[in-house]
Amino acid sequence: MAHILVCDDDMAVHSSLGIYLEDNNYLYTSVFDGKESLNQAVSGNFDLIILDIMMPYFSGIEVCKEIRKASKVPIIMLTAKGEEIDVLLGLELGADDYIVKPFNPREVVARIKTVLRRIQDINNKNIRSVISFSDLQVNVSNYKMLFNHEVINATPKEIEILFLLLSNQGVTFSRDEILDKIWGADYTYVDRRTIDTHINRIRSHLPRDYADRIQSVYGVGYRFEGSL
Repeated sequence: MAHILVCDDDMAVHSSLGIYLEDNNYLYTSVFDGKESLNQAVSGNFDLIILDIMMPYFSGIEVCKEIRKASKVPIIMLTAKGEEIDVLLGLELGADDYIVKPFNPREVVARIKTVLRRIQDINNKNIRSVISFSDLQVNVSNYKMLFNHEVINATPKEIEILFLLLSNQGVTFSRDEILDKIWGADYTYVDRRTIDTHINRIRSHLPRDYADRIQSVYGVGYRFEGSL
């Protein structure tokens, strides 16, 4: 039974969402400000976190950033309309999904199921979970990126994207294909610019000669060129 941490300063969100979580056999814990959200996130054992962007003490963006320093737990951001910049920043910091308020609780539960299913599929697939290219190693089973045996502080999505490109060297993936393979078919709402942001951040983690191997294919997408 998955345990969900719900972080929002609006009691109505907890009341409405809690009913649907219980109906779908999820355990959940409610917190109402950024400080307590961070305390619970780093000390508890949660399968997924619902995280509102606007909360007292610490914003959801700040909480997300701190969580990602220590944990790869899936995060779904809640955001009001018109907070596009915050949404993109949250995704850059490692959030797995976002939902715009006001929302239908059924939609939130559907998104939770999709994210948890994706994580489970990654863990259960009988495929290679570690790939290396010279001094670069990417591991999607423990979400670690290493260069010359040193850990690189990358987000889960950055690691998954790089793993995809490294596993298919020389193959060009369109932005839509990357969205489909990394976020899943249900994630068509994610802005295609998010892919460009993630690619730029992946490049920034790597030495220049490695970063240059992640090539932009004009009008199409990206590939990792390993045969230069």
